[in-house]
Amino acid sequence: MLTTLVASSKGGCGKSTLATQLASHWAQAGQNTTIVDADRQGSSYRWASRRPDNVPGVLGLEGGRKALQKVPADTQQLLIDTPAGVGERELEPFIDVANVLLVPVLPSSFDLDATARFLGELQDIKRVRNGKLPVALVANRLKPWTRASQDAVEQLAAASPFPVVAQLRDSQAYVLLAALGKGIFDYQSEQVRNHQEDWKPLLRWIKRQA
Repeated sequence: MLTTLVASSKGGCGKSTLATQLASHWAQAGQNTTIVDADRQGSSYRWASRRPDNVPGVLGLEGGRKALQKVPADTQQLLIDTPAGVGERELEPFIDVANVLLVPVLPSSFDLDATARFLGELQDIKRVRNGKLPVALVANRLKPWTRASQDAVEQLAAASPFPVVAQLRDSQAYVLLAALGKGIFDYQSEQVRNHQEDWKPLLRWIKRQA
């Protein structure tokens, strides 16, 4: 089982989007996929419960440490969606089981500043410090055709002790699909192909760590 932990100190940066889109990818690839939603808002859990019958199912579990005990033994891909403002103590039970840790970041000075502090805290965690838990950043809601977005990514890459492995464009498609319990990988149309391309570097990075 590969366990992907999604965490950030900043709310609204796209943790649930990251978790649910990856879940849709792995479910479409035929892998048994589970999301543990530790966030009280329950966005990922509700998304999983809304999955329609015409796409592969994703098991959603609510809660923290206790939810980990309910993960089926045949799960191949486990995603953990954590709440905003989470600290080392709250992350501890998830860090112990995670294979990779993803940190989504928005291209704004507020998010970059908040993320810098969070990344400093991650560096002090033993498994991260010892190289046992790979950490990567995902730049989210970018307008790739604008200089502002590219400047933000460059600033993030220069200041971060961890690599920026993917750049995801800003799109209403994610919002619309979330309401349906679907992801961009549940479709194969030309309209979503560019969105899917954005995720390939991230998927390759996760595969290399696994």
